[in-house]
Amino acid sequence: MAVAALALHQQWLSFSNPITRTRPWLPGRTTTLTHLQIHKNLAGISLISCSSSSTSQSTDANTETAESCVNLGLQLFSKGRVKDALVQFETALSLDPNPIEAQAALYNKACCHAYKGEGRKAADCLRTALREYNLKFGTILNDPDLASFRALPEFKELQEEARLGGEDIGYSFRRDLKLISEVQAPFRGIRRFFYVAFSAAAGISTFFTVPRLFRAISGGDDAPDLWETAGNVAINIGGLIVLVALFLWENKKEEEQLTQISRDENLSRLPLRLSTNRIVELVQLRDTVRPVILAGKKETVTLSIQQAARFRTELLRRGVLLVPVIWDEVRAPQIEKKGFGAPSKAAAALPSIGEEFEKRTQSITAKSKLKAEIRFKAEVVSPSEWERWIRDQQKSEGVTPGEDVYIILRLDGRVRRSGKGMPNWQQIVEELPPIEALLSKLER
Repeated sequence: MAVAALALHQQWLSFSNPITRTRPWLPGRTTTLTHLQIHKNLAGISLISCSSSSTSQSTDANTETAESCVNLGLQLFSKGRVKDALVQFETALSLDPNPIEAQAALYNKACCHAYKGEGRKAADCLRTALREYNLKFGTILNDPDLASFRALPEFKELQEEARLGGEDIGYSFRRDLKLISEVQAPFRGIRRFFYVAFSAAAGISTFFTVPRLFRAISGGDDAPDLWETAGNVAINIGGLIVLVALFLWENKKEEEQLTQISRDENLSRLPLRLSTNRIVELVQLRDTVRPVILAGKKETVTLSIQQAARFRTELLRRGVLLVPVIWDEVRAPQIEKKGFGAPSKAAAALPSIGEEFEKRTQSITAKSKLKAEIRFKAEVVSPSEWERWIRDQQKSEGVTPGEDVYIILRLDGRVRRSGKGMPNWQQIVEELPPIEALLSKLER
């Protein structure tokens, strides 16, 4: 749960770190928010509660306000008392909350419904917050604790409504693809600069040497040497061609890199259902397991899982998590297209919690608790999205889409290797180091 509980007269938030954050108020305010602190409950839901102080005389501590109900609801939720927390958020909505308080209450109420598997009720709360209280759709997209809701058809409907209503429904990491690409290839910009500079120099030189070549061919007393001039022209033109080719090649490599980065980030968003029936995204399993995706016909995948069971102990020591994907098992649901329309009570929006991709991993449950929920095999949620990603991966590697394939992921979530058919489990046991080994630590 990633929306802050509110202090009175709240205007804007700034985040300093993932554990304890302070928020400055605008000049002239007498009420200050001193701390925002993230809490984790036993089910892995991350909450943000707030404490406020005021220079003015405090009101009666027993007075029930929308703000106090939201804060109390977050505290209850952090203790696993979801039903009681839900009552507090509903009470907050009945106490004439201001737009900011209503936005927080609705969002946290939606998280409670999502936790209970009530997708329709969660969607209704989020729809109201989006329409009337200017909730940013990026908050819904990037909150790991709404992973179970994002796997439901109700989320697809809400996403389509947001798109038709003019909301930015693109994943936030897409805005950072260029930055990620520059980090992975830090000298590409410098190389491009030199390619352009030298190409310009070669072009200018060619502009002046070509007329000299014509004069050399025409002959005359003051004509330049033909062979020397022809050699200079050839060098300039050849250099220009090479530099332009290098520039175009650099652009092509960047596009391929951006495509791969985007594919890796899309992979991290794919949802899984663990043995405890909890739904998580692959990004939440980073540094914990090595997922092995088995995609193919049901008979082929089932046989491969049975063969893997013979090596179960050794595979578990290496953090292997089987992820079976059966071709054409489920089709994507039809989405009714409806727009949002203009918001009636827009509030100053809370920032999208976890807008930066890496911050999303900071609000997941503790690794020790997550490990306890991971068994030998997980079930895919939204099979159509998994199929779409696997088919794109097959195209990028020159494999006919729809063939039986396996894909082994690293501990950091990237693709380690892949192949046609089903894997040789004995070879995988020999290839992968145990989780506690040094090589595994370097892989994180």
